[in-house]
Amino acid sequence: MATNIDKALFQQPQGLEELAQDEQPIEIEIVDPEEVKIGMDGLEIDIIPGEESAEDFNENLAEHVEPSVLETLSGDLLSDIENDLASRKDWEKAYVEGLKLLGLQYEERTEPWNGACGVFHPMITEAVVRFQSETITETFPAQGPVRTKILGKETPTKQEAAVRVETDMNYQLTETMVEFRPEHERMLWSLPATGSAFKKVYFDPSLDRQTSIFIPAEDMILPYGTSDIQSCYRVTHRMRKTENDLIKLQKAGFYLDVDLPDPTKETNDIRKAKDKETGFNDTNDERFEIYECHVDLDLKGYEDKDADGEPTGIALPYVVTMLKTDGTILAIRRNWKEDDELRLKRQHFVHYQYIPGFGAYGFGLFHLIGGYAKSATSIMRQLVDAGTLSNLPGGLKSRGLRIKGDDTPIAPGEWRDVDIGSGAMRDNILPLPYKEPSGVLAALMDKIVEEGRRFASTADMNISDMSGQAPVGTTLALLERQLKVMTAVQARVHYALKQELQLLAEIIRDYSDDEYNYEPESGSPRAKKSDYNHVDIIPVSDPNAATMSQRVVQYQAVIQMAQMAPDIYDLPQLHRKMLEVLGIKNADKLVPLEDDQKPKDPVAENMALLKNEPVKAFMYQDHESHIKVHMSAMQDPTIQQLIGQSPKAAQIQGAAMAHIAEHVGFAYRQKIEQQMGVALPPEDEKLPPEVELALSSMMAQAAQQVLQQSQAQAAQQQAQQQQQDPVVQMQQQELQIKNREVDIKEKKLQIDAAAQADKLQLEEKKLAVMAAGQADKLAADQERDGARMGIEIARSHHEKAQQQQKPQEKPAK
Repeated sequence: MATNIDKALFQQPQGLEELAQDEQPIEIEIVDPEEVKIGMDGLEIDIIPGEESAEDFNENLAEHVEPSVLETLSGDLLSDIENDLASRKDWEKAYVEGLKLLGLQYEERTEPWNGACGVFHPMITEAVVRFQSETITETFPAQGPVRTKILGKETPTKQEAAVRVETDMNYQLTETMVEFRPEHERMLWSLPATGSAFKKVYFDPSLDRQTSIFIPAEDMILPYGTSDIQSCYRVTHRMRKTENDLIKLQKAGFYLDVDLPDPTKETNDIRKAKDKETGFNDTNDERFEIYECHVDLDLKGYEDKDADGEPTGIALPYVVTMLKTDGTILAIRRNWKEDDELRLKRQHFVHYQYIPGFGAYGFGLFHLIGGYAKSATSIMRQLVDAGTLSNLPGGLKSRGLRIKGDDTPIAPGEWRDVDIGSGAMRDNILPLPYKEPSGVLAALMDKIVEEGRRFASTADMNISDMSGQAPVGTTLALLERQLKVMTAVQARVHYALKQELQLLAEIIRDYSDDEYNYEPESGSPRAKKSDYNHVDIIPVSDPNAATMSQRVVQYQAVIQMAQMAPDIYDLPQLHRKMLEVLGIKNADKLVPLEDDQKPKDPVAENMALLKNEPVKAFMYQDHESHIKVHMSAMQDPTIQQLIGQSPKAAQIQGAAMAHIAEHVGFAYRQKIEQQMGVALPPEDEKLPPEVELALSSMMAQAAQQVLQQSQAQAAQQQAQQQQQDPVVQMQQQELQIKNREVDIKEKKLQIDAAAQADKLQLEEKKLAVMAAGQADKLAADQERDGARMGIEIARSHHEKAQQQQKPQEKPAK
C-alpha cells in the first residue's frame, strides 16, 4: 500500500524557497502492518508503529486506549459500583427476608423445643405460582407471543408483509430461540416475589442469532436516585462466566487478550439465601464475576467534538466490560448506532415491574404481603404446636413413680404396669394445663390469610354467593373489581414485553435479507427486511383483561347485547373472537369472515353464495362483469328453483343482493373517479376539512354527469325492454302493416303520377315535333321567298344597269 504526503517531514530552512518548489512528495510504503517504511529519494526510514485510532465502529476500543487511561477508568467504575451496591443494602436485606417466607425448605427448629413446627404459610408461594401460570399462558400461547399491527393505511402488500412478519417472529421465538420460553418463565417467577425482573436482548455471535436472557434483580446494579432504566447514566450487569467462556471470547476478538487471574468465589447474602432455599451450594463454583457497565463516558482519545473540532466535554454512551477481581478491562465498545448523529444510547435491557415503587426497583409480594405471610406463618406454627402439646401432653410426676417403658409413648389400647411408692397414682402425676388449639387464633389466621390473598389478587371469587340468574354485567363488575390489581400488573407486563419484542424484531430485521431469493408464498415463515417497516410488533396478550375467564365474561356480555340488536353487530366477527378467546384451534375455518376472503371470479363467487359462504368484492375488479354474472345467475330458472327449496333461501338471496350492492358501490366509485379524472382517497382515510370540501364540490359535478349517463342508459334499456313486450310487438306489427299499405298506395300514386307525366311528356313531345315541323316549313318558305325576292331584286338591278348603259353607247357612234 502506498500513499503520498504533500508536506515535508521537517521544517523548511530559511532561504531555500527555490528548493521547496522542486521538492518531491514523500512516498510511504507499508509492506508489513508491523513495520512502516518511509522512502524519499531512495532513502528508507523505519518508523516505529504507534497507537492508531479504531477504524471499525464496532471494534474493541480497549485495544487502542492507553493502559493508564484503562487503569484510571477501571478504578473509577469499581468505586462507583461499590457505592451503588452500598446504597441498596436495606433493599437486599428485605430481599433476603422475603426469600425465607417462600418456604421452599422445611425449617428444622429447636426452639421452643426440638421438633417444633417449622412449616411456612404458602401465601407468597401460592401467589407467585398462580401469577406465573396465568401470565405465561396469556403472554406465550402455543401459536406464539407475537402479533402485528399495520402502520398507516392498510394495503394488500402491507397485509401480506404483516402475516410474514408475525409468522417469522413467532417461528423465531418458539423454534429457533429455544431459551426464550424458559427464560421468560424464570422471569415470571422472580417478578411477583421481588417486584423487579430484567431481560437482556442482544445478538449472540457464538449462536449467530438474537437472544434474550433473564437477569435477576440483584444482578442489575443501578445508582441511587435512578427511576428509569432507559435514561439511567450507569447500568451495571453482574455476570458470571467460566474461564473457558472467557477464552473463547478472547480468541474471537470480542474481549481483550490479557492474562486472566485465578477465579475467586464471589458471593453475597442474596445468593446465600437462594442457595439455602433451593438446597444448592457454591462449592464447585469457579466462575469469574464480570461487570458489564453501560455508562456515559468522556473517553480520552474519543471525545465528543463540535464543528470546530474542539472537545465538548459531553459524555457518550459506552459499554465497558471488566473483571471484578482486579478490575481488568476486557472490552470498551460504543453504545450508539453508527448512523445516529445524536448518539443516543442503545437499549439492551427491559425492566419488568410488578408494582412501581419510589425508586428504580419495583415492589413485590415480599414487600406488599411479607408481613401477612410472616404473621400467618407464626400463627400456623402456634396452632400446630398447640395441637401437638394437646395430643402428646407432658407434665410432672413424683420421683418414686415407676412406669415400665416410660421412654416410649403409650399407644392406643395399651396398658402398662406402674409401681407406686405411696398414695394414689393421680397424686403422683400432675399434667400441665395445655389447651386445645384456639379457635380465635385459627379465625385470626384465616382473616390474615384472606386479607393477604385479596391484596395479592389470588383469592377465589365465591360463586355460591351469586345468583344463578345474575346478569353477565354483574358478574363482570364483580370479576373486574376482584382482579383490578392483577389487571394492572398484566398491563405492565404487556408494556414491558412489547419493548422486548421490538428489540428482538430490530435485531431480526437487521440480520434479514433485503430481498427474497425466491418467490414468497402467503404466510412464508421468513420475512425480508423491508417487511418490518410496515408493521408494529405487539404482544398477543390483552392488557385490558388479566385472565381468560375475564375475557370470556366480557364477550358474553357483548353477545347478550348483540341479541337485542343483531343488525348493528358484526356477528361472525364476534363469534370468531369468542372462539379465539376460548383457545379453539382453526377458528378461521369454523367461522370464516369476509376479511379472510381473497379475490375470486364471479362464477366462484356465485358458488360460494349458493353454499352460504362469505364473499367479498375488491376495488380493482371488473364490477360490471361481476354484476352481470350475478344477475344472470339469480334469473336462472334452475338456480331459482333450487334456492326456493332451500331452508336458507332468504339468507342466500340477502347475501347475494348485499354482494351485488357491494359491486354496485365500487362501480359507482369508479365512474365518479373517471368523471373527476383523479383517484378518490381510501374509504377509511381521515380527510382534512378543506380536502373534504374540495372533493365534495368535485364529486357533485361528477355525480351529475354520472346521473345523466345513467339516465340515458336507463332510457335505452327501457326502450329495449318495451320492444320485448308482446303487446307492443303486435302493435308494432299492425303499425308496420299499415305503413306497408300506405307505402303501397303511395307507390301506386307515384306510378300513376309517373304514367300521367309520361303521357303528358309524350304529348308535349308530339306538339314539339309538330311545332318543329311547322317551323321548318315556315323557315323553308321564308328561305324560298327570300331567295325569290333576292333573284327578283338582282334581276331588277341588272335591268336598270342595262338601261343606263344604253344611252351612253349611242353618242359613241
